[in-house]
Amino acid sequence: MKIALGADHAGFELKRQVVEWLGRLGHEALDLGTDDPRPCDYPDYAREVALAVAEGRAQRGILVCGSGVGASVAANKVPGARAGLCHDAFSARQGVEDDDVNILCLGARVIGSGLAFEIVKTWLEARFSNAERHARRLAKVLAIEREFGSRR
Repeated sequence: MKIALGADHAGFELKRQVVEWLGRLGHEALDLGTDDPRPCDYPDYAREVALAVAEGRAQRGILVCGSGVGASVAANKVPGARAGLCHDAFSARQGVEDDDVNILCLGARVIGSGLAFEIVKTWLEARFSNAERHARRLAKVLAIEREFGSRR
C-alpha cells in the first residue's frame, strides 16, 4: 500500500521510525516531510498528506505532531480527507471499519514507537465495513463536506 506521511518537528523522529518500519512490511512510504527536527508548522504537512490522499497519490496517510490534535484538525479541512486521532488500536480499527478514516494522526508526545507500530498495523489491516448504518453515516459526513466545501 502507498502511504503518505508527514510530521512537524515534534513528530519528526516517530515519523522517521514509522517510515522505516513500513518499508520493512513492504509498504511504499511517500514521505512529505519534515526532514529534520527544526521547528516547523504542522498545518503545512497536514495539508500535503491530506491532498496526497484526496487526490489518490496515496491510498492512506499518516500524520504525526506533538499531540496529533492539530494535524487532525488541519487535515480534515481538505475535502476527501477523513483524519482520525488514535492512541489505541481499538480506535484505529473502528475508525476505518465504521468511519472510513483514511488518515491516521498520532501524537509523538503521547505514545511511543512500539504502540505506534501496533496502532498503524491495526489501522492498515482494517477495511471499511460497508454496513448499512456506517455507509449511511458516512454519506451524511460527505454531504456536510459538499455543503460547506461549495461555499468557498
